[in-house]
Amino acid sequence: MTGVPTTVVVCNGRLRELVARGTRELPVSFDLPTRLGRDSDSPPAAGHVGRTGVAIDSLDDMRVLFSGIPLGRVSPAMAGGAPAAVMLLLYQLVAEEQGVPVNRLSGTVLSAFKEYAVGRVHIFPPRPTRRLAADLLAYCRAEVPRWRTAPAAASAVGTLVRGGPTAEARQRERIAKLRAWRCQERVAAALARLGAAAADRGGNILYPMKWALAAGATVGEVCDVLRAEWGAHPAHSSGVYG
Repeated sequence: MTGVPTTVVVCNGRLRELVARGTRELPVSFDLPTRLGRDSDSPPAAGHVGRTGVAIDSLDDMRVLFSGIPLGRVSPAMAGGAPAAVMLLLYQLVAEEQGVPVNRLSGTVLSAFKEYAVGRVHIFPPRPTRRLAADLLAYCRAEVPRWRTAPAAASAVGTLVRGGPTAEARQRERIAKLRAWRCQERVAAALARLGAAAADRGGNILYPMKWALAAGATVGEVCDVLRAEWGAHPAHSSGVYG
């Protein structure tokens, strides 16, 4: 199915079909740029957007992905890669907008350190990766107690619909519109707050990360702030995929 656009709209339709058939465990896989914490309009993302899963650049994308899905009655298995915490926070923000109580949210996401340990997708050095994984676990216990941070054995939405050049063009248009319409001052302030929290070894990094995402920051911008403070894993320090 190579060449078929894998947009958030297409994947939302697939998820709706699964729910209509009675499926409650929803498999979701993100594309390589998303799993490496890069926005779809960044130079390294060219040629990879939507190829192995759906591209999620912002809260708006997550809204579309789960539009019409009863989040209190499903359990997504999200293969989020290194930015697993970001994917969970975006999902939680969508649920909050839909009025779904946090104690009804359940799902699974692959934790950052698990990805590092098995030699898959990793974007930060070992020490901050361990911090991010620990903060994710602590956040889930405190805020989303039914959420699991372990690998999920599920086929991925991205293997059902693969993207191509059209999907990449559409995603770049989406992120361009986001950047044009959001409040830049609010985003800058939230990212600065995130940077200060990343530089400080105390406190849970997920809280300022959630505020930044809610303000309109993109997945890539959040991860870039963390890279600036924590450094990048040598395998991805050049920003080139391989």
